[in-house]
Amino acid sequence: MAYWLFKTEPDTFSIDTLRTQVTSCWEGVRNYQARNMLRDKVKVGDLVFIYHSSCKHVGVAGIAKVIRESYPDHFAFDPESEYFDAKSSAENPRWFMVDIEFVRKTQRVIPLSVMKAMPELENMPLVKPGSRLSVMPVSDDEWQAILEKEAGAWL
Repeated sequence: MAYWLFKTEPDTFSIDTLRTQVTSCWEGVRNYQARNMLRDKVKVGDLVFIYHSSCKHVGVAGIAKVIRESYPDHFAFDPESEYFDAKSSAENPRWFMVDIEFVRKTQRVIPLSVMKAMPELENMPLVKPGSRLSVMPVSDDEWQAILEKEAGAWL
């Protein structure tokens, strides 16, 4: 099992959306590096931090589990979709998605500012300047450090 962090804007899709839906495809990834991780490395059973970005409370908001490995992102074939890509086809897909399942919300959002101050996370791409990836790996130690911080007294 591996660990991941998936970024989302909560006014588009949030941990509460996933909680209501229970399962969802993770579509719309349009960065090649993030796509390659989804396509080649994210596996059934992997756990995922759902990370809210571009919002008032930026940070880890919940946990999901991967329940289906990568398959073509069919939204790329749909001219009506905001994720349409004219260069992608069912015969030669450029973009992939996975399916995830709600596990739980965190006790409270674990803010990026708190994570940036954690020495255990100094090598995590999320806390480095300029990190824009929507899908990124999380090491075992980073995962545990974030979970331990969840109940911490940092407020």
